[in-house]
Amino acid sequence: MDDCIFCQIVAGDIPARVVYEDEDVLAFLDANPLAPGHTLVIPKTHYETLDEVPPEPGEMMFAAVHYLTPIVEDAVDADGSNIGFNNGAAAGQEVPHVHGHIVPRFEDDGGSPIHAVAGSPPDLDDDELDALADDIADAAGDHTPD
Repeated sequence: MDDCIFCQIVAGDIPARVVYEDEDVLAFLDANPLAPGHTLVIPKTHYETLDEVPPEPGEMMFAAVHYLTPIVEDAVDADGSNIGFNNGAAAGQEVPHVHGHIVPRFEDDGGSPIHAVAGSPPDLDDDELDALADDIADAAGDHTPD
């Protein structure tokens, strides 16, 4: 996609601080980092959201996140990291090209755990939780993703 900034980075039309590249995946430092070493991991092929990513490119992207996380943490001497995907505009996805974030974390950095991203937690009783679990399990079925 010509107007996608991440596709332009993949094409080499826009510079980036690339930290990893293979046939399917590109990883580079976030231009607006939340922490030193904040790294974005993207599939080279354009997909807007996770549900559009076919299994094989998804596997390659997650494998790169898995591989890079300890490397990024070590590079900045982080105490841990948050790994996340903003999936869709309602979730805060600003660039419409699926991308994972590796955000190094440090003791007393003032940040919050992943549970803080959604604001106030819903007040769900056991029956509502059971119904949600059943709905999701029924929709997922007894098979692996295609």
